[in-house]
Formats: sequence, C-alpha cells, structure tokens
Amino acid sequence: MKRKILNNLGLKLLSVVLAIVFWFLVVMADNPKDSVAFSNIQVNLINTELLEKGNKFYEVLEGSDRIRVTVEAPRNVIQELSASDIVAEADVSRLTEVNTVPISFRVLNDEVEILDISGSRDAVQLNVEQKASNWVSVVCDTRGDVAEGYIIGNAKLEQNRIEITGPQSVVDSIKSAGIEIDVTGATSNVSGNADIHFYDAEGELVDDSDIAKNTSSMHVEVPVLATKEVPVEAAFTGVPAEGYLVTGVVQCEPSSVMIAGTASALAEISRISIPERELDITDQEGSLERVIDIRKYLDNASLADSSFNGRVTATVYIEPMVERTLVISRSNLTVTNLPTGYDWSFAEEQMTYRLRISGLDDAVSAVDQGAVHGTIDIGAWMTEGDIQELDTGVYEIRVGFELTDDVNIENEISVRLNIVKLEDE
Repeated sequence: MKRKILNNLGLKLLSVVLAIVFWFLVVMADNPKDSVAFSNIQVNLINTELLEKGNKFYEVLEGSDRIRVTVEAPRNVIQELSASDIVAEADVSRLTEVNTVPISFRVLNDEVEILDISGSRDAVQLNVEQKASNWVSVVCDTRGDVAEGYIIGNAKLEQNRIEITGPQSVVDSIKSAGIEIDVTGATSNVSGNADIHFYDAEGELVDDSDIAKNTSSMHVEVPVLATKEVPVEAAFTGVPAEGYLVTGVVQCEPSSVMIAGTASALAEISRISIPERELDITDQEGSLERVIDIRKYLDNASLADSSFNGRVTATVYIEPMVERTLVISRSNLTVTNLPTGYDWSFAEEQMTYRLRISGLDDAVSAVDQGAVHGTIDIGAWMTEGDIQELDTGVYEIRVGFELTDDVNIENEISVRLNIVKLEDE
C-alpha cells in the first residue's frame, strides 16, 4: 500500500496544485456576487429649504436618519466598497401626509456595478410644525444668601425681554426666561454674564435645543444694599372743632420700618418723618386716621421688605374736652410777697371757692382738689397794677393756681383781703 502511495508522488502533487490553480481561475472568471452591510449610515435630507420657505420647523424622530445599508454586487466590487461610498438621501419635496420622507440609496461611483442596494428602513420620520416666534420676559434669580445685614435690590438686566423662534409647541410652552447669579456672602454689588434658561407655566425647565434666540447669555448687575431699622414719626397741623382737644399722641402703625440703601446714605437717615400737611385736624371731631405711603419720604433709600407696600396708618388722637369744678378750701390759699410793715387778714367770711378746670378726661380726673393750692401774690399784684405803696384798706386780689399743662383753668378766683399798715395802728 505504501508503495502505491509513493509511486509517482511528484505527478500526484503536481495534479493537486494544477487543480487548485484551475479552480481559482474559474472563480476569477465567473466573479460570483456577494453582499455587505454598512451600519450607522447618515441619511441626508435634501430640499429642506422648502419647509423653511413654508415657515415650518422639522425634526427627525427616533433617529430615523441613521440606518443600516446592505449592498449586493460582484465580489470584486464588494471588496472595494466602504461606508463612505454609500449615499442615502431623503428628498423633503416627497414628504407624505404622515410626515415621512422616502429614502433613496446609491454609491458614489455610478460606474460601479451594483446588483442591489437597500436599507434597514425605507423612510425618515419627521415631526413637522409651524414655526413660531415670541418675546419672553427675562427675570434674574439669585443663588445663595448675602452677608448678614444686607439685602438684594432690583437686578438690572441689559434687556428685559428676549425673542425666541422654534416649533410652535415648544414656543407656546415657554412662559418665562431666567438667569441665575450667585450672591453668597456679598456685601457689595454683584455682576457678571449668565446663561439664559427657559421655563414652562409650572416653572419646569424647557429643553431649548430647538429654539433660536437673539442671545444665549446676558449681563446682569445685582445691587447689594445695607439695611437699617428706623422709626416712623408724624406731625399734624390745625386745631380740632370747638369742644375737642388733641391728646398729643400721634401713632404710626407700623411704628418702625426696615430700609435699605448704601451704607453712606443710611448713615444720614435717623427716622422717617411724615410732614404735618398729611394730617390736618382743622375742625376735626374725634380722632383723625390717614393711610400714608411713606415711600415718597425716603431719601436715597428704599424699603427693605419687598412684601411691604409702604403704607403706614397714622392716627392723631382727639377727644372731647371735659370740665370739672373743684372746691378749694380757704386753708389752701397762701399769701406771699406782702411788703414789710403790713399785716393782712381775710375780709370775707367765705371758706371755700369754686375753681372750674377743663381738659382731657384723664388729665382732669387725675387732679386731686385737696392738693390744689392757690397763691395770693401781693407783690405781683402791686407790680401789675403799678401800685407803689399800700394804704390800709380792703383789696380784691386774684388767686393764682398752678396746674399741669394739660389742664386749663376756666375761671378766675379773687379774694378780699384786709391789709393794714402797721404804723397806722
């Protein structure tokens, strides 16, 4: 058996080699077809300007513009192809009613023999909407807290509104635009550029990747102001109606407010004064109450509490005048400044005197008639009457009483004194 195998070994090997060569030549001559698949091929949208002219916006849905393309061609062609040779196009002029665009396929070299070319999908799915524009108000939000004793003033933006353009549904969903700036620990104004973000009616962030805007960032300056608490005071003018008196109390509610401004400006402010022209009590019967906006009386400052509208209730308290008659005992009368060389005595039998007083009820009620003393000042009486010397006789002299300033004396009391010159006795 071994001898049979080794017999004419050279011819046998030559036969095998020739068979292989002949097979290869046959294959090369026939060039059988083959296929290859290329993934992640980008579909080019053409004639998109037709949508733009129609004032419409489009977006590709679900990545439908990325596909896999399979090419069938002779093997020698297949071996030379690469993904860059594949062209996939979707002509927007062929847009269907369901917003799909058919995809066509080809290779760059038209002379290459291609038996078949197809994709993993035959159309690009679009979302087509009317293009819309709108102006949106821009607000500034701050992040962090300023230093203790300071507050944030009204931010100054380089523009208060921004124009946006994009799909109708997205534009309609945007209700506001905002920027954010960090003021943590600030004691002076903070400024800088910040990106603009968009929010819906619930304050949720809106994806603005499909939105065109006239600016994407904005410069902002945030004033940082010192604060100070100061009292609110008020004055009044005029006289109330007859029979009424001012208590002297003018009450403001709130009685103090927190103001804000630069440190130098606040150093000049010790109070907020409501001028008397705001509270005219002329012929007023009863207390006068006025609501006054104190913001117009703030010099180089503002209210620190943004929730406070600046309205202060000022009240001038007015009460009816009351009268009271005091019974003053003669023992409560004292004679003073009698010239030397004279003596005196009462020239009448009257032991009590009636003194009418008036004022506010609290003041009048507080007077203790037993503690009221009258003074018969003979020296002052002589000066007032230009009397140089007294003769023995009976004289009627006014009694002086000293009461508190809030109590008025309505009548005069005079007593008759018998004055005797001692040398005449």
